[in-house]
Amino acid sequence: MDNRNFTMLTDYYELTMMQGYFKNKIDSKVVFDLFYRQNPDEGGFAICAGLLHAIEYIKNLNFDHDDIEYLRKTGDFEDDFLDYLGNFHFTGDLYAIPEGTVIFPREPLVKVVAPIIEAQLVETALLNLINHQSLIATKAARVCYAARGGAVMEFGLRRAQGPDAGTFGARAAVIGGCVGTSNVICAKEYGVPALGTHAHSWIMTFPDELTAFRKYAELYPGNTTLLVDTYDTLRSGVPNAIKVFEELREKNQMPRNYGIRLDSGDLAYLSKKARQMLDDAGFEDAKICASSDLDEYLIDNVLSQGAMIDSWGVGTNMITSKDTPAFGGVYKLAAVANGEVSSDSSENWDPKIKLSENTVKVTNPGNKTVFRITDRETGKIRADLIALAGETFDPEQDMTLFDPDSTWKRTRLDGGTYDMKEILIPIFKNGECVYESPSTLEIQAFCKDQLKTLWDESRRLVNPQQVHVDLSDKLYDMKAILLEKYSQR
Repeated sequence: MDNRNFTMLTDYYELTMMQGYFKNKIDSKVVFDLFYRQNPDEGGFAICAGLLHAIEYIKNLNFDHDDIEYLRKTGDFEDDFLDYLGNFHFTGDLYAIPEGTVIFPREPLVKVVAPIIEAQLVETALLNLINHQSLIATKAARVCYAARGGAVMEFGLRRAQGPDAGTFGARAAVIGGCVGTSNVICAKEYGVPALGTHAHSWIMTFPDELTAFRKYAELYPGNTTLLVDTYDTLRSGVPNAIKVFEELREKNQMPRNYGIRLDSGDLAYLSKKARQMLDDAGFEDAKICASSDLDEYLIDNVLSQGAMIDSWGVGTNMITSKDTPAFGGVYKLAAVANGEVSSDSSENWDPKIKLSENTVKVTNPGNKTVFRITDRETGKIRADLIALAGETFDPEQDMTLFDPDSTWKRTRLDGGTYDMKEILIPIFKNGECVYESPSTLEIQAFCKDQLKTLWDESRRLVNPQQVHVDLSDKLYDMKAILLEKYSQR
């Protein structure tokens, strides 16, 4: 899946604009920002994911002979432009917030600094890769939070919107906190645990439930989890599972890991009854796993009713992010070079802004970066600050933050009480990758630490406290000047 060339994974208008730039000899360096406007599920945060595949995409950008011939046959592209595409590759810079980082609306997740013709092409694929995986990683983080420390397994491949969504999405779910996946190709490609036991069809294949349980325990003596709801959970499934466990105990063959799985019915009621039955039989360490069209709200509700569930298999609602099926990331022009420019400076960049009657759609101009501001004592996030590239700040000095839309809302940070870190980091410089992606499990561990930097109020599933994303004084002033300039037209 990772070895395909995604160069043609683009919208047609990217190519028509590219030819327009080429024919008009427009080759200025530009800055494009990829960002999103609203957290999924009306939550208080999102998780950045998809950078690994974005890097592979940029590395492999090239139009092969078949691509060129296809474009030639459309009749829309001239020979000199097609000749140019035959030698195309990415020569610019790309900055990104690393995968697994907690992120917030409006801040650039990816910044592309490149000749306009290159920066235009990469729009669609970058949005596709970052949008989807950030969405699923965010959903998984919410589900894992709702599980209150219980393990969450990703079980969604059969309901995903295609193989790529199922596989890249499973990887993103692991980044967001899932302990593993049922998706074998994902487990193989990304080095994450492959998980799963058996289906109802296994039970129904044998003459009776007890025989099916016995045969499964014989096959997998180290990890015996039995699905107990095929016929009758409390009258048949759990009693038969207990009988198999008793037989194993008598033979001194107890599995290292064992338990039951509930896949239907009232999970709160059934898990409490099953727990009592297991405990009464002396199997206090048997685990209870639950599945059945779960999401964070149902898990939270079931646990609030005292459910005795140790782990969760979550499929459809997580792999599709069913209640919020799109991340909503956008890719907007922010600056055009006017002379010699640097990706790490705002000098000689002409800022560009998109206006709208909808305030949230007004863009932030200029060549920018993002700083994370954390409380020095607790390590919790106080705010994020979008600033012009090259700006510096002294955390030993007092700082006043303000809402860029409601400027009377202000927060004072006393010098010495906070720390600042630039989180938009270089990934490509002059077309060469300068960043090595960590493994998926390393990103998962990083994400776990990132989530600890959120205040509990921002992790609430419903009506969370929103983290402030503010503008530096210089950026705010630049934006105000452009707003005034274009409002006069």
